[in-house]
Amino acid sequence: MTERLISILTDSFLKILVPGICVTIPLTVISFFFAMIIAVVVSLVQYARVKILSPLCRFYIWIIRGTPLLVQLYVVFFGLPSLGIMIDPLPCAILVFAINEGAYCAETLRGALESVPKGQIEAGLCSGLSYIQIMWHIVLPQAFRTAFPALSNSLISMVKDTSLAANITVAEMFMATQRIVARTYEPLALYIEVALIYLLFSTVLTRLQHFGERKLDVTRKKTPDQLQKNGGRSEAKK
Repeated sequence: MTERLISILTDSFLKILVPGICVTIPLTVISFFFAMIIAVVVSLVQYARVKILSPLCRFYIWIIRGTPLLVQLYVVFFGLPSLGIMIDPLPCAILVFAINEGAYCAETLRGALESVPKGQIEAGLCSGLSYIQIMWHIVLPQAFRTAFPALSNSLISMVKDTSLAANITVAEMFMATQRIVARTYEPLALYIEVALIYLLFSTVLTRLQHFGERKLDVTRKKTPDQLQKNGGRSEAKK
């Protein structure tokens, strides 16, 4: 019995890992990329309090955050065909994950934007910069730095949420596991194995998050010194 179980786990490892690398990770990265585009647009609209668009953004966030991700997947994949709108499983998963994660990231970014001192916008306007230039070159970089830990957590969470895509027949690694379980009748061991692979992916991303946070901390610490050095050099030139 033990030898059979070890043989099943050994044989299934690559069969689960390969869909994870080839489907789960690309699905996560592409979805998060589009989610960040949505988040930036929505957060900037709310931050600027654009008439008509701002209430629409709040409505979008309210609907998406108030309904389960699985239900959203079912509505788009199984519901829209009744209206004549057919979307393939993988594009459907990317669309739904991006829209869902975009709502959460938009609120994260909005809070980060609000934390940037208003005086910097006024200083930028006095320097002759346009509002868009101020947002792009001054406010957004600082907001992203503040929001980096929370956005990284959202990315890690999305890796695990991609398992829901198996419900709409996306052949990611959880669906691969389900197929192996149906053939071998070893659900406990195989589901623990796929859980450990998810844990491996999440651990790698967590390490990258810590590395990014350290780099940002180093940048913050170096900035005053660099300014001081630059000031010293300018004085020496004088």
